[in-house]
Amino acid sequence: MPTAAQRLAHARALESLVRDIARDEILPRYLKSARNRKPDGSLFTEADLASQRCFSEALPKFLAGEVLGEEMTATEQAHLWNEGGRGLWCIDPIDGTTNFANGIPLFAVSIAYLIDHEPVLGVVYNPITDESFYAARGAGAFLNGTELPLREGASSLRDAVAGVDFKRISHHLGDELAVRPPYYSQRNFGSSALEWCFVAAGRLDVLPARRPDAVGLRRRPADPGRSGWRGRSAGRRLADGRPGAEARRHRRRQSQPVHRMVCMGEGAILSNGRLARGARLSSKRRGQI
Repeated sequence: MPTAAQRLAHARALESLVRDIARDEILPRYLKSARNRKPDGSLFTEADLASQRCFSEALPKFLAGEVLGEEMTATEQAHLWNEGGRGLWCIDPIDGTTNFANGIPLFAVSIAYLIDHEPVLGVVYNPITDESFYAARGAGAFLNGTELPLREGASSLRDAVAGVDFKRISHHLGDELAVRPPYYSQRNFGSSALEWCFVAAGRLDVLPARRPDAVGLRRRPADPGRSGWRGRSAGRRLADGRPGAEARRHRRRQSQPVHRMVCMGEGAILSNGRLARGARLSSKRRGQI
């Protein structure tokens, strides 16, 4: 079993590989790739397909395991997920394809390596800003070599900046947040992988969700940045679909230490932070999954 230091070394080497493929396959196609639609209505571009092909060839040589990609069919994804217990790569070659296709510089390569369906290491890389979030089990989470968080988060929910994607939450929760937001302000960047990393870095303080095990994101093993998160992995407080009186209670309660979470593919790496009481949180500490 590799040590935490060895896993971190693998994560840093993976980061270098991701940078190279993004430079060669994604950046040259930025502002040049036509949009196409998959059967489910979501977008993909030539850059998604080209980079996924490169990762599918390179990653099994890096660490043994099949590659489960966002641009595969649901049947292919399900088969690989079920058979991938001994080692599995989960990749989204471009998380935030709409941003990529429209020239909005907020998208990322999102890659994780799993054993027994548990995350071991991962990288989320924005090739436009050259920001690389990477993490390894038991070794912490980093941005371009600096340990996260970069800053302390809000100490109360009323002072928090929330990442809210109204497409990913219930209509009831969305209506309540629009009329009676319990936080100071909200942002939506169009890339769930980056948004979870922004939470870990302290750029965002909270991400509302329907329930803690889903965090309001699509429950698809194919999409590393959006898959079904278990409550024990959810290191930040989440609105759980019952705003109203509960949200008002959030505003009255004092702050307490909690944990942040950085999305690294299928899993989460935690780093210390602070946010208001009120929703559910994991008891896990930084670097643990």
